[in-house]
Amino acid sequence: MKATFISKEKNDVKFSIEFTAEEFEQAQIKAYQASKHKFTIDGFRKGKAPRSIIEKHYGEGIFFEDAVNEMFADAYPKAVEELDLEVIDRPNAEFGKMEKGQGFTVTLTVAVYPEIEVKDYKGVEIQRESDEVTPEDLDKELENLQKRNARMVVVERPAKNGDTVLLDYEGWSEGVQFEGGTAERQPLKLGSDTFIPGFEEQLVGVEPGGEKDVKVTFPEQYHSENLAGKEAVFKCKVHEIKEEELPELNDDFAKDVSECDTLEELKKETEENLKKAAAARAESRMKNSILEKVFNANDIDVPDVMVEDEITNMMNEFDQQLRSQGMNLEQYFQYLGKEPAEFREELKEEAFRKVKTRMLVSAVADVENIQATEEDLDKEFELMAIQYRLDADKIREMMGTANIGYIEKDIRIRKALDFMYDQAIIK
Repeated sequence: MKATFISKEKNDVKFSIEFTAEEFEQAQIKAYQASKHKFTIDGFRKGKAPRSIIEKHYGEGIFFEDAVNEMFADAYPKAVEELDLEVIDRPNAEFGKMEKGQGFTVTLTVAVYPEIEVKDYKGVEIQRESDEVTPEDLDKELENLQKRNARMVVVERPAKNGDTVLLDYEGWSEGVQFEGGTAERQPLKLGSDTFIPGFEEQLVGVEPGGEKDVKVTFPEQYHSENLAGKEAVFKCKVHEIKEEELPELNDDFAKDVSECDTLEELKKETEENLKKAAAARAESRMKNSILEKVFNANDIDVPDVMVEDEITNMMNEFDQQLRSQGMNLEQYFQYLGKEPAEFREELKEEAFRKVKTRMLVSAVADVENIQATEEDLDKEFELMAIQYRLDADKIREMMGTANIGYIEKDIRIRKALDFMYDQAIIK
C-alpha cells in the first residue's frame, strides 16, 4: 500500500492509495475463505467449491467488493496517519479499474481540520469579577443546611404554602373521569409547581380531613392531547398536613451535619467553602469574558460538518437528560409539536459558537505548544477514581486509547484557557 498526497483546496485534501497486485490477491483469498460457505455449486458440497469454480460460475469479480472493503478499512487510517491528516468527515472515494492479477488505485477527497492563525489572545483586557461573600450569603447557606436536615412533622391546622399534603384525588373533565387523573395518598408540596398550574394554590387553607374541588384548565401544549386546553375538576381529600421543622443552629447540629465540634467551626468552614466557590465562579466568568473577546477578534472557517456533529452531540446529551426524567427526545418533540430538523436549526447558533471557541483555544494550545502530560493524565484519572470509586489504573485500562485521546484534548483546552487567563490584563 502506498499513500500519495495530490492536492489541497481550502479544507479539502485529495490523495491516493495504491494497492499492489499481490495485496489485492491476498485480500481476495481472505474474502473467499470468509464467504465460500455461502455458495452452492453443483457437484460440490456447500462451502467446498474451489475459488476458481466459484469465480467461473459467478464472474471473476465476485470477491472484489469484499476484498476491497477489507483492504480499504485497514489502509485508509494508515494513509491518514502517514500523510498527517486530521480528517473531520467521511471521504469521497473514486476506485480505479480492478482486474484479476492487477493492482489498482483509489483516489480520495476528504475534509480536514482547517489551519487557524489565532490572534489577540494574549493581554486580553477584562473586568475583575466580584468574589465577595457577605454575611447574608453565610446565613442563607446555613439555612439551606438546616432545610436539608429538616424533618417533617404532622400539624393540625389549615395547609399553607410550603407544607406537604397527603391527598387523594380524582380528575374529571366534561363529566367523565379521565385516565391517569387518579391517585391515593399522594404527597404534594404546596408551592412546588409540580402539578397543573392553579392546582396547588387552591389547596391552601384546606384542613386535615377536608375535601376540596380543585378547578383547573390544562395547558394548550399538554402531553395528553385529549386533555390539552380543557377544563377539569379534581375532587381532592387531604388526609394530613406536614411542615418542615428546622433543627436548631447549635453545637449539636454542627456535630450532626459535619466533622466540626462547634457551631463556630461549622460557620468558619462553611464560609471558607463559600469563598472558594465564589472565587471559582468569578474566575469562570472572567475566562468566559476572555473567550468572548477572542471569539469576536478572530474570523475563522468553521466547517459545517463540525457544527452538525456538535448539534448531534447536543441532541444526544439532551436526550439523556430527558430519559433521566422519564421522557425521551421523540416524546419531547411530540409534546411541543416540533420536528427534529426544526430543533436542530434552533441549536445551530449555539453549536457554531461552541465549535469555533474550541477551535480557537485549540489553536492557542498549538501555537504555545501546550500538551497534556502524563502527570496531567494521572491527576485526571485520580479524580475519576474518586468519582466512580474505582482504582485509577483500572479506569485508565477501561478508557482505551481512543478515549484517552479525547481526555488529552480536553486537558489541552483547559491548560490553554488557563494560559490565556494568566496572560490577561484584569482591571
